[in-house]
Amino acid sequence: MASFPDEIVEHIFSFISAHRDRNSLSLVCKSWYRIERWSRERVFIGNCYSISPERLISRFPRIKSLTLKGKPHFADFNLVPHDWGGHVFPWIEAMAKSYPWLEEIRLKRMVVSDESLELLSRSFPNFKSLVLISCDGFTTDGIAAIAAHCRHLRELDLQENDIEDHRGNWLSCFPDTCTSLVRLNFACLEGEVNAGALERLVGRCPNLKSLRLNRSVPLEVLYRILLRAPQLVDLGTGGNSQEPRTVRSANIANAFLKCKSLRSLSGFWEVAPSYLHLVSLCAGLTSLNLSYATIPSNDLIKLVRHCPKLQRLWVLDHIGDDGLHVVASTCKELQELRVFPSDPYGVDHAAVTEEGLVAVSKGCPVLHSVLYFCHQMTNAALIAIANNCPRFIRFRLCIIEPKKPDHITMEPLDEGFGAIVQSCKNLRRLSLSGLLTNRVFLYIGMYAERLEMLSVAFAGDSDEGMRYVLSGCKKLKKLEIRDSPFGDGALLAEVEKYETMRSLWMSTCNVTYHGCKLLAKKVPRLNVEIINDRDPTEESPSDGQQVDKLYVYRTLVGPRKDAPNFVLTV
Repeated sequence: MASFPDEIVEHIFSFISAHRDRNSLSLVCKSWYRIERWSRERVFIGNCYSISPERLISRFPRIKSLTLKGKPHFADFNLVPHDWGGHVFPWIEAMAKSYPWLEEIRLKRMVVSDESLELLSRSFPNFKSLVLISCDGFTTDGIAAIAAHCRHLRELDLQENDIEDHRGNWLSCFPDTCTSLVRLNFACLEGEVNAGALERLVGRCPNLKSLRLNRSVPLEVLYRILLRAPQLVDLGTGGNSQEPRTVRSANIANAFLKCKSLRSLSGFWEVAPSYLHLVSLCAGLTSLNLSYATIPSNDLIKLVRHCPKLQRLWVLDHIGDDGLHVVASTCKELQELRVFPSDPYGVDHAAVTEEGLVAVSKGCPVLHSVLYFCHQMTNAALIAIANNCPRFIRFRLCIIEPKKPDHITMEPLDEGFGAIVQSCKNLRRLSLSGLLTNRVFLYIGMYAERLEMLSVAFAGDSDEGMRYVLSGCKKLKKLEIRDSPFGDGALLAEVEKYETMRSLWMSTCNVTYHGCKLLAKKVPRLNVEIINDRDPTEESPSDGQQVDKLYVYRTLVGPRKDAPNFVLTV
């Protein structure tokens, strides 16, 4: 390709969209670096403090789409203080000056203010897509600004955000000329919405394919929406706890039947008994999210039997082992299963056990992703699952009681997880739980050659366990550890590894201030942040004192400027 004109090479590059592949292209030669720089339109940044907005703009002058992540993953479990950081405003402010053609922003675990949304809405004339996942700091006033000023908006996707609802009238801010929406998701909003404005908006957007409503939208409004948008592919239902007063059940059923393209259903916060059968009318479903639906096991089983084409199923543990047996016998195309706890603090609550997961692994031959909350597990079950599903790329098992052994043999679960990493050659993400010794980390280091993210809690015997992982997992990008006996010896054993990783998180371990200082000295391109639970006015800790939380990440721009007083960068 060296003899090809730059225009031809750039055209070839346009067919390569994966971020990692584009990164690899830029390393081939100076010519490809230059072409890739000027032709790159989409950028993914996994840590907003790993680079500055100015450095991004200098490196890629023609960006149209940015995906940006902020707080560490353990923020989802309330382990990161609320005001730790991750503000998006500096990014939007910089891009407003340099990327007026920007079309898409995707943010996860960022602090998003109304001011930043207002600036965004007025700075990018051709803006088309805003996706906010697990973000906070903003209100419906900011969303109203997006609705009012982004005249070409195709996607507004609000997932699991903490949004202050000032008013339910934000939907009225979409102008009458807005006909471009393809995806609208406001399921995370708590307040009521303007039903009339919602219906009119849906009615004038003929290309709307995905609509996820919040729980304030009643069944009568959903019925009228379905009549206006039979082309929907993805539907998140509203609140259905009450029997409809103004619409007959048969009419609602007919509205569902007319949605012949419907493939994904979610919502179902509270379901009236007469509403459940509507799910069974959607025979072509490939995705069903019932993770908020407290539906009895018998009713869940009836629903699953009508969904033989499911590829993704999210459900509460009300489904029970019997229900998972039905999933195994019915859903032969299932690829992803998530079973969430209905009562994570329940005593002797065993709605699902290892039996259900073994059944699904045996009956669903293309299963490759699992998140499974349960109260018990055995090595024999994990070995069977590993043999049944060697295609796993994600396996996250959450045994709710920490350090719980094989409940039959009372042995650690080392051999079971060892079988998972040995059999599943393409495993990318793994979460461990239960009673585990250093042996499981030996297995992970030996066999998990493609592992990129590992989450560990209440596991291991000594520093040696963490060393096995750092020395063995060549492609590891993120390592998260909490409540485990790893200290300075583990932290400092493979320091060069951190320069190839995105981040390391350790909380309630045995790492000291002295160990953190040595790491920062040995690898100056890392940001080594200590997050204190102590009163910041107290005296400085001694070198031998253990740190509460440690967050280590590589960066090109040095220590961040907005660290709060409880974050110490060493």
